[in-house]
Amino acid sequence: MILVTGGAGYIGSHLVLGLLERGEDVAVFDSLEVGHIETIETLKKYGNLKFVQGNLKNLDEIRGVFLVNKIDAVVHFAAYSQVAESVKNPQKYYYNNIYGTLNLLNAMLEFNVKQIVFSSTAAVYGEPSYTPIDENHPQIPVNPYGNSKLMIEKILDDYDRAYNLKSVRLRYFNVAGADSEARIGEWHEPETHLIPNVLKADSEKKFQMYGTDYNTKDGTCIRDYINVEDLAQAHIKALEYLKNGGETNYFNLGTNEGNSVKEVFEICQKVKGCDIPLEICPKRPGDPAILIADNKKAKTVLSWQPEKDLEYSVKTAYEWEKSIRLQRLTHRLR
Repeated sequence: MILVTGGAGYIGSHLVLGLLERGEDVAVFDSLEVGHIETIETLKKYGNLKFVQGNLKNLDEIRGVFLVNKIDAVVHFAAYSQVAESVKNPQKYYYNNIYGTLNLLNAMLEFNVKQIVFSSTAAVYGEPSYTPIDENHPQIPVNPYGNSKLMIEKILDDYDRAYNLKSVRLRYFNVAGADSEARIGEWHEPETHLIPNVLKADSEKKFQMYGTDYNTKDGTCIRDYINVEDLAQAHIKALEYLKNGGETNYFNLGTNEGNSVKEVFEICQKVKGCDIPLEICPKRPGDPAILIADNKKAKTVLSWQPEKDLEYSVKTAYEWEKSIRLQRLTHRLR
């Protein structure tokens, strides 16, 4: 059985769905502080899924999962992940992300589970000194969120050396899209990611584009958008890598290409088939002009290949957004 912490959240739920469709038994441990019970109810339709509501800050709660289930490997998503919030409240991020992970790792050691795939982030690199960013790029995070993830990576190195606990750290760039059949998708409250916010914009709330004077091809920031289903497949590849005896390792997950905010905006307009209200705002401090992943290592070692392009990701995100609106309307009418 595979244990997925944070499996009721955006990326975690897509991995759970991928595992269930492969016939894997899955246990999800999630506090539902950010994830949604509706997502769990949907996932249960597609395979053998056990759900435990709990918090990693409580060691007894996570130990209980190992006590009653034969866990073979862990995929660890559960974390706070809002960069701006981490700057305002670093205590919240260090306590939750690091202490919670230590409890998880200690439970793994107690029950002799020695394989973990960790959801890391491109934020461990900080301001890029070159692009595309490869795994050898200096790691100098510029916010507590990135610091918390980098600290966990270092802890995982120490646990490998001391306890032979093998890990794969997957450093994501910008995740986009939803399940191809609109069964699950991105569902944050409040929503901070670019594509959902463009798609949600209407006459009452314009989309705010921050900065059009960057040193890029059209003046707006360029980011590497990786499809969430492609991302889920990378986690499955990482699990297979560890199962086959792979050593502790780390990989960037992106497309090796970049799209500007203006390009994303134009694709969203094309997918929606209408003009989207737009407000140009000053650039935000701390936003790098370009962030693109060098993904050659993941391609070579994990035999992973991103397959879905940005327009596909936007289309699935839009279908999911329409599905969510319908769910909310139906719920209000009950």
